[in-house]
Amino acid sequence: MLDELDKELERRGHKFARYADDCNIYVKSKLAGERVYTSIEQFLAKKLKLKVNKEKSAVALVRERKFLGYRILNDGRLTVAPRSIQRAKDKIRELTWRNQGKSFGDVIKRLNMFLQGWFHYYKLAETKTVWKALDEWTRRKLRCYRLKQRKKGYSIAKLLMSLGIPEKESRQIGSSGKGCWRLSHTMAVDRALNVAWFGTQGLINLSEKWSTFVKSLTGTAVCDNACTVV
Repeated sequence: MLDELDKELERRGHKFARYADDCNIYVKSKLAGERVYTSIEQFLAKKLKLKVNKEKSAVALVRERKFLGYRILNDGRLTVAPRSIQRAKDKIRELTWRNQGKSFGDVIKRLNMFLQGWFHYYKLAETKTVWKALDEWTRRKLRCYRLKQRKKGYSIAKLLMSLGIPEKESRQIGSSGKGCWRLSHTMAVDRALNVAWFGTQGLINLSEKWSTFVKSLTGTAVCDNACTVV
C-alpha cells in the first residue's frame, strides 16, 4: 500500500528507509525536515487516505531517533537503540530469574538461544561497547544465579575455593551478609566466575562473536552524519 509513498520520495530525490509502515526520511536541516514532514503528511492524507501517527513521528537529529531497534550516530555508525538494550536486559533478567529451579546448564542453554538471535539481528551495530556491556551484565546475572543455587555460606566458599580463590577470602564471601547481586560484583566472585569460566560453561560471548563478524566483512556502509530524521 505504501509503494506510492516510496515512488513519491524517489521522485523528490529524498534519501529514506522504510519497513512496512515505519519510515525515516533523511534531509540536511531541521527546516527541511519540517517542510518535508508537512508535505508528506498531506500527501498521505490526500493521496492514500492515511493519517500519520503524530505521537510516534517527529523531526529530529538522526541520533535521537531509532529505526527497527537501531540508532544512527553522528559519524554514520549504527548502534543499538537504548530501548532495545533495555528490552534485552528485561529478557535476560527473566531467563536468569533466581527462583525458577532450573539447572545452571539449562539456564545457559535458554539464554544462548536468546543471545544468538539477538546478535544476528543487531550484528550491524558498530559500537563494541554495547556488546561488552551486555556481556558483563549477563555474566553478573548468571553469577547471581549460581550463588543463589549454592544457598549456604560454606557451599559458596567451597565453590570459590574450587575455582582458585584462597580459603580465607572464600570464607569471607561465604559468611558475608550481602545479597547475591552485591556479591556477584566482588573481586573474588568476579575472579572465580570469570570470562574463561563462563566459556567452559558454554555461554556465548557477544563481544567475540561481533569481532569475528566484523573481520569477515569486506566493507562498511556509510551514512551522511549531517542528516536529520523525519
